[in-house]
Amino acid sequence: MAGTARHDREMAIQAKKKLTTATDPIERLRLQCLARGSAGIKGLGRVFRIMDDNNNRTLDFKEFVKGLNDYAVVMEKEEAEELFRRFDKDGNGTIDFNEFLLTLRPPMSRARKEVIMQAFRKLDKTGDGIITIEDLREVYNAKHHPKYQNGEWTEEQVFRKFLDNFDSPYDKDGLICCSAFLIEISPPFTGTGDGPPLKWGLLNLLNLGSFSTILGK
Repeated sequence: MAGTARHDREMAIQAKKKLTTATDPIERLRLQCLARGSAGIKGLGRVFRIMDDNNNRTLDFKEFVKGLNDYAVVMEKEEAEELFRRFDKDGNGTIDFNEFLLTLRPPMSRARKEVIMQAFRKLDKTGDGIITIEDLREVYNAKHHPKYQNGEWTEEQVFRKFLDNFDSPYDKDGLICCSAFLIEISPPFTGTGDGPPLKWGLLNLLNLGSFSTILGK
């Protein structure tokens, strides 16, 4: 836990320093988020998600600007317009905010991303791009979890506790998309190399290991 806090502090210091010279709109927004620590990008995603009333995971320019303002992002209107245009690839006046958040996240190596995607595909049994409790029922037997066995958790609670690792702390709906999984399981990193260790024992995910290893006993 101390290592995570230290990593967050170092990330925030680096991001603030780089922000003084950055000129690219995407990089400037990324650094403003990372200046808040590893949860900064996830926090911006939470703001966008709250505004997505019809749950179509897209935003128009007005919603986009309101989200930035609500998250206290400092950005001129012209800069926001350029940023929006770069993500509105088909020119239809909307952007997919999952794709936006993935692009905003600092790059990771191809090998690291593929390991994470293998884990996501293992869990997304229906292949619809969303991990749900129903998917997990096909992958894990929650009755093997120690907290189920001692009566502390129900089978449903075992699955929800796992999904809560990746869900927004303010809007838990038990639906985990690929971008949320990617952002949460591999903390952002602003230095060189491939960043801090992957969370929750991906080898256990890939090998369909026990929930107790991933959730903690």
